[in-house]
Amino acid sequence: MATAKLYSGAGEAKGTVDLPSSLFEQPVHKQALYEAVRNYLANKRQGTHDTKTRAEVKASTAKLFRQKGTGRARAGSAASPTRVGGGVAFGPHPRDYSYTLPRKIKRLALKSALSDRAGNDRVRVIEDFELDTPRTATMVGIFSGMELEGRHTLLVLGPEGDNLYKSARNIHGVRVLRSNELNAYTILWADNLVFTQAALSGAEEVFGS
Repeated sequence: MATAKLYSGAGEAKGTVDLPSSLFEQPVHKQALYEAVRNYLANKRQGTHDTKTRAEVKASTAKLFRQKGTGRARAGSAASPTRVGGGVAFGPHPRDYSYTLPRKIKRLALKSALSDRAGNDRVRVIEDFELDTPRTATMVGIFSGMELEGRHTLLVLGPEGDNLYKSARNIHGVRVLRSNELNAYTILWADNLVFTQAALSGAEEVFGS
């Protein structure tokens, strides 16, 4: 049974808690992780790059010099791709890089990423709590008391906890997701995963099947 250290809402150690085996005790499928990361990055691409063809370049349409008698190669247009300032041949144009990855592959990659982090003792669980008002300093103190190593931390919250979300989102090296927003790319980005108890239950309910 995979376990994780349990902490109070003040960042104090309180023992351990069992992690759902359906999420945290699965074989790590490297090919699924590769496909999921590739798909995530492709879907984020804006695809707004563009170059002008010779038809789009603003240039004189007059013949540059006479066809014969100069000893030079014939030239008919200043917009030719072979000339400085001319159009670009076969250059990139706006396109959509996104594509759909099979749901089973995404689910397999997610479980592989979670299992990898749990197997390396990189998962922490914190008891459910709420802040009256957003306060970043409070969350910094909690994280410092949880013995988190590494540069990147992913905080996973349940559907509630807006003040917690606002308190943690501005901390350097910390990303915040809801339990139903988990993805393999962000999990692999993080050195440490911190789940609230509600988020742990929510993730099992959504992705555990």
